[in-house]
Amino acid sequence: MTLVRVIARPMIASSFVFSGIDRLRNAGATAPQLKPVLASITKVVPSAAAVTGNEKLVGQVLGATQVGAALLLGIGRFSRVAALLLTVTATVNALVDYRSADSSTPAGKKARRSQLLKNLSLIGAVLLATVDTNGRPGIAWRAEHLAIGAKKNAAGLGKDARKQFKKADQAVRKTAADVVGS
Repeated sequence: MTLVRVIARPMIASSFVFSGIDRLRNAGATAPQLKPVLASITKVVPSAAAVTGNEKLVGQVLGATQVGAALLLGIGRFSRVAALLLTVTATVNALVDYRSADSSTPAGKKARRSQLLKNLSLIGAVLLATVDTNGRPGIAWRAEHLAIGAKKNAAGLGKDARKQFKKADQAVRKTAADVVGS
């Protein structure tokens, strides 16, 4: 792991850890803020109504997910999956923060815009962490090279098989000629 990854991942994760702990501590207070976002989700996906009906539980799950995924990202374990989970939770947080922020005063609008930009920056950071392969080849690269290798092996096997078949054919013809006596 490079020095940049050793430093950057915990720095990104720290914001999510504190945000997740805050959401866990204040799940009851954040539940009303979640309600409009969860209602929108229920409209799009009606089968999610059973899950989105309990705002406090959803807030707790989001907080716990943020803390767990941020810790995994910070220590470099399952970092791509953890970053993907953080992307989802950060997107929900951005929606909730934006919808619930005060926009009646110029100072409120400025704070709302600042919070939105901060959330978008965090989403961008974890999206980069989602695609970071830590210097190792990704699954797509591995699959492509596995297919190329298999194709080469099959082509080589085909040449060898043709040579073997030709030798066997010649041996059979020679044996048949010896038996028949021609």
